[in-house]
Amino acid sequence: MAHPKHKTSKARRDKRRTHYKAVAPTLATCSNCGTTVKYHTVCPECGYYRGKQVIEKEIAV
Repeated sequence: MAHPKHKTSKARRDKRRTHYKAVAPTLATCSNCGTTVKYHTVCPECGYYRGKQVIEKEIAV
């Protein structure tokens, strides 16, 4: 197995990790009710996905 000959400094290690960052999820608006939802997911408010109802949701009265 390979072994490092010299200790990697904190600056060099951190420079290498500059591209490892979290990205904000892509958001869209629901075509049925208009709420903001994550892409490729069913709307949690109305249960619609791509214009079709896929989950039966209870209406709060």
